Amino acid sequence: MKTILQLKTMSRNFGGLMAVNNVSFDVAEGEIFGLIGPNGAGKTTLFNLMTGLTPVSSGELHYCGELLTGLPPHKIAAKGIGRTFQNIRLFKGLSAVENVKIARHIKTSSGLWSSIISTPSCRTEEKCADEKAWEILRLVGLSDRGTELAENFSYGEQRRLEIARALALEPALLLLDEPAAGMNSSEKHELTGFIRQIRDQFKLTVLLIEHHVPLVMNLCDRIAVLNFGELITVGNPADVQKNTAVIEAYLGGE
Repeated sequence: MKTILQLKTMSRNFGGLMAVNNVSFDVAEGEIFGLIGPNGAGKTTLFNLMTGLTPVSSGELHYCGELLTGLPPHKIAAKGIGRTFQNIRLFKGLSAVENVKIARHIKTSSGLWSSIISTPSCRTEEKCADEKAWEILRLVGLSDRGTELAENFSYGEQRRLEIARALALEPALLLLDEPAAGMNSSEKHELTGFIRQIRDQFKLTVLLIEHHVPLVMNLCDRIAVLNFGELITVGNPADVQKNTAVIEAYLGGE
């Protein structure tokens, strides 16, 4: 399969602490790839390195064969990498459709002045953004609540809306940071089917961090395991579950 994302010996230190140490792995186009490890293993730091939120101390990040190391977050997003966060970051006082439309700004070309005077091109872009936002809400099953405020959504629905916002960027690679956090068993089951659904509908590659091991084992094609910032192993769920180092570092404590 074609490689879409490649990490080459990526590291990040904070003073004397090596949060991510010499991590390398590839993600293939179209797969659902899991990243697991104990608290403090460096998973979210690694996501922040991939998306430009945290500078890389050393190593390289390649996306579709292009070197992205050192690019700011908005340029990495514009390349086709979307992301959600462990803590939901919706505009709670805005409607669902407004939340998705705001995320579309990176795809528009109209400047501030064009928006103020409402030029024809700006109005056309606004109409297209509105139509696209409603289409995404429909695809994620939230179109019937598009005009409702995000604060009125259940936790699981807010997670779904946050993913819809990331999809508004039209990414080819979607990074999900603990999408099942705070969900009950029923919501976790629905989330598994939802991630597979959007992978197929939007032709995505998905890379996710998740603490809920059964969800990861059931959902992911391959899994990478971190511990103390270092990569223990990469493999399919069956092999990862049998790996002695993984059991000692993480799975054995579940």
